[in-house]
Amino acid sequence: MAAQIITTEDLYLFKLELLEELKCLLIQNPLQTKKWLKSPEVRALLSISPGTLQHLRVNGTLPYTKVGGVIYYAYEDIERMLEKHKQNTQDKGEEKPNNKQTKSKKL
Repeated sequence: MAAQIITTEDLYLFKLELLEELKCLLIQNPLQTKKWLKSPEVRALLSISPGTLQHLRVNGTLPYTKVGGVIYYAYEDIERMLEKHKQNTQDKGEEKPNNKQTKSKKL
């Protein structure tokens, strides 16, 4: 059996071929997100603290399911919450009118 020598150019061509095959696979089967996420996954996804996640859960902003002490969140519910609380970026710079009526003092 004859030995073959692999050059860096061979490795480079192999890398390009492998990347092309991976791209084709990803296009055919796009990555699907998990249907249910645990608390640490939700905190990482939203970049929030455990206390903030608890607040979202307690005030009913983010529905959850608890099974045997483990809390699960539906990915759809997280997307729905984000869409519901989406704010128009044009409104950020505008100042909102003050609805409080100021009482004038008599001198």
